[in-house]
Amino acid sequence: MIPSEPNPACAPTGQTRLNLLLSDASRPDRSWADRLPPLLAPMGVRTIQAHTGAEASEVIRATPIHMAVVDLALPLEAGSDEDGGLRLLELLRRAESPPPTIVIRRARTAREASREAMRALLADAFAVVDRPSHHGDVELLLEVLRRVLARHYRGRWPQAD
Repeated sequence: MIPSEPNPACAPTGQTRLNLLLSDASRPDRSWADRLPPLLAPMGVRTIQAHTGAEASEVIRATPIHMAVVDLALPLEAGSDEDGGLRLLELLRRAESPPPTIVIRRARTAREASREAMRALLADAFAVVDRPSHHGDVELLLEVLRRVLARHYRGRWPQAD
């Protein structure tokens, strides 16, 4: 009998392999970002959520970020209309070790979608996706995260600090 090998996709309990920043401007009762942590935690992915640009900035200063999901609709401060998403994208880009970034666009028209995609890609985003609204969209986001891991980390988990 050959002993079964441990599943490399699952991390031992409590072991963090990767820190993922999730910035999310959705209403709390409609948050796509709340669906990801239970799916990713068994693999050792620590998800850190931020609901404003200021919160995300604090997270970046305090924690090494290996991947980031940036919602372009993110406000700079709670209750403000200032654009925190693009500022966050720029902050991540200027980091000592810029993490690969996936952008969630907020556009309501094809023209806005095109502009936002262009701005995100010029800011070195790995991918631009529409705001997840149903199960299939969350699966797409998970697939993009898998591709980031495969491309930027060559299929190996970075060790979280």
